[in-house]
Amino acid sequence: MKNAQSIFRFLIEAEGRGERTALVTITGVIGRSSRAPGTHMAVSETGAFHGWLSGGCVEAAVVGEAIRIVGAGKAELLRFGEGSPFIDIRLPCGGGLDLLIVPRPAPAVVRAAEQRLRMRAQATLAIGLDGGMALDPHDRETSGWQEDIFFAAHRPDLRVFVVGHGAEVGALARIAAAYGADVQVLTPERDIVDSMAAQGIAAHWLKTPAASPHLAADRDSAIVLLFHDHDWEAELLLQAIGQDAFFVGAMGSRATHAARLDALRARGVEEAVLRRIRGPVGLIPATRDPDTLALSVLGQVVALREAGGQALRDVVAAAANVA
Repeated sequence: MKNAQSIFRFLIEAEGRGERTALVTITGVIGRSSRAPGTHMAVSETGAFHGWLSGGCVEAAVVGEAIRIVGAGKAELLRFGEGSPFIDIRLPCGGGLDLLIVPRPAPAVVRAAEQRLRMRAQATLAIGLDGGMALDPHDRETSGWQEDIFFAAHRPDLRVFVVGHGAEVGALARIAAAYGADVQVLTPERDIVDSMAAQGIAAHWLKTPAASPHLAADRDSAIVLLFHDHDWEAELLLQAIGQDAFFVGAMGSRATHAARLDALRARGVEEAVLRRIRGPVGLIPATRDPDTLALSVLGQVVALREAGGQALRDVVAAAANVA
C-alpha cells in the first residue's frame, strides 16, 4: 500500500506515548472497493487514527471497534458492508470489506517493518488470525491469505528524482511531494536548491554535467530529466539508464528525443536500453506551462508504477475493459 511506512510510524509513536493501539488490515474485498487487500489503518485508544480503508464511510465505526478490541485484547476478523452484521453501515459502492483487527501489534515487528521501508526494502507482514505477527522472510510481493495467515506486502514509497533546471523542476518537485513521494532534486541552479530546501524537499547542486553520486535509483524510483539545455543530459541519462529505476523520462519535443537517442546510439547504447527512455515525457502532448507538464509527468509515472511497469497503452485498455 502507499505510505505504509507512515502507518507503522504512527503505531511506534503512539506506543512511545504509552498508548495502546490496534493495526487494522483489509484482508478481503467483496465487490468494488476504493482500497485493496493489504491496506492498513492504525488506531490509538485515544480515538486518533492514521490511514483510510474506504472513502470515509466506515472509518468511524472501525475506530470504535478497534478501541473495543484493544480493551478486550483479542484479535478479531470483522466484515463491514455487504454481508456484515453491522446493518447500519453500508459502503456506497455496495461492496464489503473483511478487516483483521490486531490489538497491540508486536512492537518489534512494527519497528522492523518501518525500518525496512525507510531503508527502501520490501516489508511483508505475516499476520495470524490470533493476532500473531512476523516479517515474512520470503518477502512475498502480493497481499493475500495462505491458510490462516494473511500476508500484507509493502514496497517502499515512490521516489522521484527530478533532474534539470527551470520552472518545470520546482513544479514537478512540489506536486510529487504533495502526492507523498520521496522527492530528490538535482539541479545546476543554486536558487532552485535554496527554494526546495525552504519547502522541505531534498535538493543537490550539480556543479557539472557529469554523473552524480546523488542519482542513485532503485526499482521503486522514477528519474525525470527536465533540461532546456540538453548538453546537460548525456552523462546523467547514461547514469539513469544504468540503474534499476522503473521509469526514465526526459523533456523535449519528438525531434529532440530522436536526436537524444541518436546521440546515445553513437555511444554504443543498445536499442533495448534506449526503449526504456520515455520521451517526450508526460501524458499530455506539447504542454506549454510547467504546472501542466508536472501533472502530466506525475500521472504517467504513477500509472506505470501501479501497472507494474507495463506499457501505458495496456493500462488504458485494461481500464476501458473494466469500465
